[in-house]
Amino acid sequence: MPRLDSGSYFGRLVDWEQGGFCSISPVASEWSSERRYIGETLVLETTFRGPQGEARLTDCFAMREGGRHDPYHQILRVVDGVKGSMEFEVRVAPRFDYGSLKPWVRSHGERLFSAIGGDEGLVIDADFDLAMVDRHELRARIEVREGGRHRLSLQHVRPESLDYNPPEPMSRRTLDRRLSFTIDWWNRWSSKIGYDATNRAAVVRSAVALKALTNAPTGAIAAAVTTSLPEWVGGVRNWDYRYSWIRDSIFTVRSLGDLGASTEADAFRRFMERCAAGSVDDLQILYGLGGERRRWLNEWEIDWLEGYRGSRPVRVGNDASSQAQHDTYGYLLDLAWRWAKRGNVPDEDYWAFLVAAVDAAAKSWREPDHGIWEVRAEPRHFVHSKVACWEALDHGARLATQFGFEAPLESWARAADEIRAAIEAEGYDAQRGVFLQAFGSENLDAALLLLPRTGFIAWDDERMIRTAEAIRAELSVDGFVWRYRDPDGLPGEEGAFLPCSFWLAECLARSGRRDTALEVFEVAAATSNDLGLFAEEYDPASREMLGNFPQGLTHLSYISAAIALWWEPGQ
Repeated sequence: MPRLDSGSYFGRLVDWEQGGFCSISPVASEWSSERRYIGETLVLETTFRGPQGEARLTDCFAMREGGRHDPYHQILRVVDGVKGSMEFEVRVAPRFDYGSLKPWVRSHGERLFSAIGGDEGLVIDADFDLAMVDRHELRARIEVREGGRHRLSLQHVRPESLDYNPPEPMSRRTLDRRLSFTIDWWNRWSSKIGYDATNRAAVVRSAVALKALTNAPTGAIAAAVTTSLPEWVGGVRNWDYRYSWIRDSIFTVRSLGDLGASTEADAFRRFMERCAAGSVDDLQILYGLGGERRRWLNEWEIDWLEGYRGSRPVRVGNDASSQAQHDTYGYLLDLAWRWAKRGNVPDEDYWAFLVAAVDAAAKSWREPDHGIWEVRAEPRHFVHSKVACWEALDHGARLATQFGFEAPLESWARAADEIRAAIEAEGYDAQRGVFLQAFGSENLDAALLLLPRTGFIAWDDERMIRTAEAIRAELSVDGFVWRYRDPDGLPGEEGAFLPCSFWLAECLARSGRRDTALEVFEVAAATSNDLGLFAEEYDPASREMLGNFPQGLTHLSYISAAIALWWEPGQ
């Protein structure tokens, strides 16, 4: 708290002993549980059953009416008795600054406590008695009977505010009202989604997950909510994805926009312009959720944490922020093009920004970059990046023509033709009839499945059909698709990259091979957990999720594939 990219309060996922936790669990030696989201919301409901009764735990982040710029930053946990009685143990053990600091817990009455340390603070409010343990932890035992309810609130505060404004307990009515409002808020948001095919529930679940990745006060969109969940258990490919990548965010708003939720697209567009200070020269590929550039993103290792199942290091920050990734220009123009198709007209400042982005693409396409996969090796001439630069030039020219804006259309057209000629000469294997990962390479890359999205090539072009089929043959195992097979400058292994499977399914569906597309889609879709959430990667051998979770890129790719298979916007 207070943001997805802030230091953790409860980080047990990456260190069981030091990470901190808040648990509500049955005391009985034998019990079972099952969980679900309530309707089309992000409110989680877990039902516990024991020998003497049944109870229901409801968890949520409290939403606030009109609270986009002043959210509550509050976790609500509510236990309801369903039948009989059940006894629960409640433990609240926050650990600040990624587990390095045991906070100072102070009592403000039997049921109200604060935990402070450094620049972090938490108010713990319960309608049952909590006991302090070693000034660093709170515990309680509660008996929940049929019709009874117990409430626990955990709310972020600035620690200095407690010196002047001691916390006051919230009434049970207030907490219940916040829970009810949160359920209603999510149902209202989900009702905007126009998708009405048979698998609506799964598509809406992915859309809700994407919405949950947004930082409402700024419009930023995180790639995932976790850091350092490993791409291979015990390995070192452990990255921090709690930041806003331009590419992933534009993919996200595109998917949400296809479903009828377009507000997020405009919020991110404005966020991106602010972050770059209106200048493409100062553009980065990713930002902190508040728009931070360097100080928030510098990558460092937390050497005191053991990592998820011993997977070290645990990292904070991401050095990819300093990489050159030329596909960014194409996605910026794709965002603008889709925004304009919804009836919007770029103003003078926005058009100047877009012209600079197109000019940058015209200049940069000749240079190597680190590509969509952010390889930590020498830059290369990735075909996907070249095509995205072509997209920037093509969409820029379309926008200029549509609105009568001044632009160097002739030079843009020449640059676009040069890119196409270079790709067809150096990024295409004429003997096999397939596109290649990079100039001078004979290898394939699953990012090539995205080429038709740019307009560079049709989905049913024979070259694209052969490329998709070659990727399916050479980069897939047991129906799952890997990103690539060649060395990338990093030690260790990784799993199948789930978005690639959904990209392949979309590619097959849009080229008329629906039955094969459905097979690929169903294999990847089966990797979600019981709540319909997807990880970044998957190990078919052990049947384990890998990588950060839930992963926005997987969810948005699931949506795109589902639309291609079952539904088109406007149907």
